[in-house]
Amino acid sequence: MLRGPATITFWADDLTAATKWYTEVLGTGPYFEVPGYVEFRIGDHLAELGLADSRYAPGGAPARPGGAVVHWHVDDVAEALDRLLKFGARPHIPLTDRGEGFVTAAVADPFGNVLGVMYNPHYLEMLGR
Repeated sequence: MLRGPATITFWADDLTAATKWYTEVLGTGPYFEVPGYVEFRIGDHLAELGLADSRYAPGGAPARPGGAVVHWHVDDVAEALDRLLKFGARPHIPLTDRGEGFVTAAVADPFGNVLGVMYNPHYLEMLGR
């Protein structure tokens, strides 16, 4: 039934600042922009990461980091974590060795969204197919 993420959307009170921050962190700008929303295509499968003005968030959206954590595969979790922290993200979940080659961490971006990073051997196995 679930075949993979189509678009992951983060909310931001200051969409201009969030767009600038993610452009710097990702090393690429958005490929799609409309008033109140921008979208980046990133990674091996060109996954879509959207940023939406928080004025459009559904009622009851959390005011602080929380909820689900989407982990993006990275080649070096410690390096990715350090880079995100240098860009002003705050620690959310510490660097954690989950065993059997799995390593995770997560930060809260400056706009209150949780951004997870992970080294995942299964991801690399899937790429090799």
